[in-house]
Amino acid sequence: MNQMLMFVLNDLDKCADLLEAWDAAGAKGVTCIDTTGLGHMRRATEMGDLPFYPSLADLLRAKEYHHRTFFTVVDDEALLEKLIKVADDVVGGLDAPDTGILFTVPVSRVYGMAPRPPQEEG
Repeated sequence: MNQMLMFVLNDLDKCADLLEAWDAAGAKGVTCIDTTGLGHMRRATEMGDLPFYPSLADLLRAKEYHHRTFFTVVDDEALLEKLIKVADDVVGGLDAPDTGILFTVPVSRVYGMAPRPPQEEG
C-alpha cells in the first residue's frame, strides 16, 4: 500500500543532509516546505509580549520558530523502512528531544507518480 511519509525536522542545518540521504536511499519526489509549530511558537515567545489569553494572531506576530516539513509518497514497504531509518540516522535518533516528528499516512490513490526506473528498484 502507498504511504505518505512526513517528517517535521526541527534542526534546519540538517535539511540538506536529509534530502541527500533520502535521495541516495531511493526516495523520489520529496517536497520540503517551511512550517511553524504552535508549541514552539508558544515556548519561543516571551510571556511579557503576549496578552493573558493570546490569540493565534498574537502568536504569529511573536518571534517565529521554523521547521522544515518533508513529505513523499512511497509505494514500497522496504523503501519506507529504509527512509525512516535514514531520517533517524540523520537526526541522531528520533527519540531524542527536539529532533522532530516522523509519521506515515496510508494513501489510497495516487495520480501523477511515475514508477521507479528498473535500475532503481530492489
